[in-house]
Amino acid sequence: MELVTARLRIDALRPDDAAALFACRGDPAVARYQGWRPADIAAARGFIAAQAPAPAHGWFQRAIRLREDGRLVGDLGVNLPEDARASVEFGISIAPAGQGRGYAGEAVRALFEQAFGAWGRHRVQASADPRNLACVALLRALGMRQEAHHRESLWLRGEWVDDVVFALLAREWLAPPP
Repeated sequence: MELVTARLRIDALRPDDAAALFACRGDPAVARYQGWRPADIAAARGFIAAQAPAPAHGWFQRAIRLREDGRLVGDLGVNLPEDARASVEFGISIAPAGQGRGYAGEAVRALFEQAFGAWGRHRVQASADPRNLACVALLRALGMRQEAHHRESLWLRGEWVDDVVFALLAREWLAPPP
């Protein structure tokens, strides 16, 4: 999967992305809400190597880079089930230096276009820790609705955390604005 937006290119992670991926995912502010945090650059390299070649279905990770210079500003994880009737799931991380610039929304809108367009999917969903206020605000701003709030459902970084699930249907995304 390769997607291009006005400012971003979403494509395969490359070996030379390891340091930037480690810097982003290793940052405590980013890692707080993520299931995977690389221990070191070697772990980031191993993660990137495991992504190639990208599977046709299941979970895969893509780089979010600036079109102007190719700099990695984040990553987008996508679960594309083999069953075309199943929901597409995603997760996104943006490096602290790139936050607040609209990159996450731009990347996720491109994913929605792909999911509801070329892939012909019916539903997209995402989970978030409800304490991650920026992520929850992003999902709502993209038109996603909260469908569940699971209390203390995940053991993460030494504590039980809540998990909220947001979803969007193709007909909701494709509907003309009121």
